[in-house]
Amino acid sequence: MEGSVSLQLSAKSVGVFEAFYNSVKPIQIISNTVEMVKPGKLPSGKTEIPFEFPLIVKSNKVLYETYHGVFVNIQYTLRCDMKRSLLAKDLTKNCEFIIHSQPQKGKQSPSPVDFTITPETLQNVKERASLPRFLIRGHLDSSNCVITQPLTGELMVETSEVAIKSIELQLVRVETCGCAEGYARDATEIQNIQIAEGDVCRGLPIPIYMVFPRLFTCPTLETTNFKIEFEVNIVVVLQDDHLITENFPLKLYRL
Repeated sequence: MEGSVSLQLSAKSVGVFEAFYNSVKPIQIISNTVEMVKPGKLPSGKTEIPFEFPLIVKSNKVLYETYHGVFVNIQYTLRCDMKRSLLAKDLTKNCEFIIHSQPQKGKQSPSPVDFTITPETLQNVKERASLPRFLIRGHLDSSNCVITQPLTGELMVETSEVAIKSIELQLVRVETCGCAEGYARDATEIQNIQIAEGDVCRGLPIPIYMVFPRLFTCPTLETTNFKIEFEVNIVVVLQDDHLITENFPLKLYRL
């Protein structure tokens, strides 16, 4: 049984953190080997061999939740080796198993987020005067999210000079790897869900509903070597291909 965290740098960070390569080695969380059957012959027919492993971590390590990312990967595997006599090839089989972290202690209170999107609220805009006029209001029921429950809320287009092409929800993971020399922070998309298509009716409440995918999300995690955080973008695509994006940081936890 093996469990480890593997870290890697994105292409844009390679060369910037030469010293980082020494600290980017996989972090081993758990490692255990057990002999299930002594040398001998297996009888013909089906043989079932029960086994169990205590999930005891290495000194000062933590049993992080299973997570498949781009620059951070937390994975737990079982490997079974069957050694055979000289003329027969040894057999090996690998299997991943999933770890859920302990539920967070203390009650997390919901933190609703109300938002209003207009040309004035947008950031990173060079020519604000050339933007068409629009007003979009809405709310997320909470930015503190239980990982096993959907992200929910509502959005309403009150006015828009230009016809709308599409409204999308984009879930983003933000992975940070680093050490004392510096940190590399990279955001990548996990999933994109279209919640409206075409020029939606003005004043019509549009539900926001997104399920968190199991392997690509985990409770928000912060350690000395790496961080895993999550954000959601509400993206409105106008008919003239203008993109309006509003970003909301999320905190995921397990109950």
